[in-house]
Amino acid sequence: MIVIPVHDMILFPGVHFYFKKEAYQQWSGKQEVTQEEILFLLQREATDVKEAVQESFYPIGFLAQTSGVDAEGLVQVDIRARVDVTDIENDGGTLRASASVRPDTDDMPKEERKELLERLRGEILQFIRGFQWGVFVRSTVQRWSSLEEMICAVSGYMNLSWEEKYALMETDSLRERSRLIEQAVYAFMEESRVAQEAQEAQQESHDQAYREAAIRKQLGFLQKQLEDMHPETISETEQLEERIRQSGMNETAEKEARKVLNRMKQEGREGHEYGMLYDYLDFVTGLIWKKEEPSAIDLDQAQRILDEDHYGLKMVKERIIEQLAVMALNKKQSGSILLLVGAPGTGKTSIGQSIAKALGRSYVRISLGGIRDEAEIRGHRRTYIGAMPGRIMEGMRRSGASNPVMVLDEVDKLAKDYGGDPASALLEVLDPEQNATFTDHYMNVPYDLSDVLFVCTANSTDTIPEPLLNRMEVISFPGYTAVEKFQIARRHLLPAVMKETGIAPGDLKVTDAALRRLIDDYTMEAGVRGLKREIAKLCRSAAVRLVRKEEKRITVTGKKLETFVGNRSAHHDRKIRTAVPGVVTGLAWTSAGGEILFIEARLVPGNGELIITGQLGDVMKESVQLAVSLAKSLYPEEAQKLRENDLHIHVPAGAVPKDGPSAGITITTAIVSLLCKKTVSTRTAMTGEISLRGSVLPIGGLPEKLMAAQHAGITKVLIPRENLSDLSEVAQEIKEKLTILPVDEISDVFKEVWKE
Repeated sequence: MIVIPVHDMILFPGVHFYFKKEAYQQWSGKQEVTQEEILFLLQREATDVKEAVQESFYPIGFLAQTSGVDAEGLVQVDIRARVDVTDIENDGGTLRASASVRPDTDDMPKEERKELLERLRGEILQFIRGFQWGVFVRSTVQRWSSLEEMICAVSGYMNLSWEEKYALMETDSLRERSRLIEQAVYAFMEESRVAQEAQEAQQESHDQAYREAAIRKQLGFLQKQLEDMHPETISETEQLEERIRQSGMNETAEKEARKVLNRMKQEGREGHEYGMLYDYLDFVTGLIWKKEEPSAIDLDQAQRILDEDHYGLKMVKERIIEQLAVMALNKKQSGSILLLVGAPGTGKTSIGQSIAKALGRSYVRISLGGIRDEAEIRGHRRTYIGAMPGRIMEGMRRSGASNPVMVLDEVDKLAKDYGGDPASALLEVLDPEQNATFTDHYMNVPYDLSDVLFVCTANSTDTIPEPLLNRMEVISFPGYTAVEKFQIARRHLLPAVMKETGIAPGDLKVTDAALRRLIDDYTMEAGVRGLKREIAKLCRSAAVRLVRKEEKRITVTGKKLETFVGNRSAHHDRKIRTAVPGVVTGLAWTSAGGEILFIEARLVPGNGELIITGQLGDVMKESVQLAVSLAKSLYPEEAQKLRENDLHIHVPAGAVPKDGPSAGITITTAIVSLLCKKTVSTRTAMTGEISLRGSVLPIGGLPEKLMAAQHAGITKVLIPRENLSDLSEVAQEIKEKLTILPVDEISDVFKEVWKE
């Protein structure tokens, strides 16, 4: 009996199939095909038969009968039975085997098998309708006469392992075999559907990609034709690519920019992210990334510019010149972070412009007042809708330079809430150890801020966090004296306002007396902002007269001032005319400059209570209690009155809140003056905090307080001895008009005020 080894085929009795005549001749050794029995042995693996042994074959084979050769030279074989194969011998590739028929277990009625065959045939016919090749195999499907013929026909297309195929062939039970065939056919159809859907989806995706590529290619061709016709027009992406190439940005930034540019090209103009991507690239390429070479600093020129732009401020100008000198020696673009502290209108912001002019660098101002969100400093991440860069990087783009003079206005008005702590975010900006790699969240790449000269401004340092304040060098701006205000008004304010209002220089003349009265009676600030408003009011009134041709040339004198600006609007506290026990003049500092205040003490019938009025803050209330205790200890006999009467302490202008640690000696002197029935000269004022042991402690804001004293008609001022060094910041004209006496103890105060 001829033995032919086969691999990876499903065979069943009743199935017909064909194989090549050459294979028959090879295994049988015969040239002609005759009708004879053939034994098919199932190999476990497709290996060389010459080396095969008993274990190389499955124990079940198939007995077949050849039935001739068809017109195409293929040998037809009919499978007759399954057999159990034993005693396989291999003689150099010639196989011999013993076999016995293995019968099926007929445990499924023919009607049921036929019904299953028809159901599966219908499912397959319905299935193949979805494929182009379905029409060609429809007749083949209809010719299937058994489940076995069906599974043999489709087995080559199934994703079944050889073990799963063999499990079908070795099953004796017809019912179990039918179940496995049904399961395999349904699995095959479902897998084919999924594969077809995936292929269609993939094809659709490919078609879309090919279509998009074709459209882009066509657009590129049309764009090139348009550029050839109009060379001045270049596509946005090409413009951005050129800007990236010429920007000189660092490697990290360039990598991120090119990544975004590629996304922008893929999106196309109609893409929903195109605008956001364009805005990002437009911003980062609009920055100046290349570092500027340090330029020579001319200190004489800088001094000249500062003097031209600002009158007075001698100490401030000296400190700025020192800063520029250090930068010149170190050949650096930046130096210490300057914090200019002073009342509104004293020239803090404008002096930043003068510094930029002196250095020949760009100037940019950023207002930080009221900022609550940290993202205002660091920027918003681009994952958010409407994301924007922070104010620092936006200022860098507006400056058009990598080394501008950047004025950060009102750092004392930064707020802190649930949106973050912007003051902490500002630390990285101002810290020279960190700002070389400052990373804005919107940009997401580092940018070098080390060449930026930062100048910060504030009205007070009280609300600036300590970590931020430690990174800055404080320069105090004292208030302007009346003489300085006059010069500023004459040199700067009046010409500027006349130009703004369109008044020719020869059409309006303001006398010196009018300017001085305008300063004294219409302003009460340390700066000149209010003075500028009053001058603007005067010029507007003059403009009306000129337009109506009431006068050709206008001269404003001190007597005629009210007809131009109205009644006086500033009512300064002046020294009181008559000295009475219990009333003492003190000095206070406010955000608008210095002021004098009166401490009034009076005994009223009662039972020893302390009454405090005048809207005093907690610090001043403690000073009152401290002063009462100190007065009782110094004058115990006179203090008996405090047990029989109530002591009422009042500070006039009750609608104005008052607080601060500088009224201690004034309150103590007022109480002792009342108890001892001694008066303090109305020309004497004092400032200083007091301790429980009677020591006079230093205070702040001395220059502003002395200016207020001189303006109010005070001639003698008592100050803490530890504040003597602050006198260097006081204008010489103020010191010449005042007798300034330093004191160490409260007893020194009494010696000076009682002897008058």
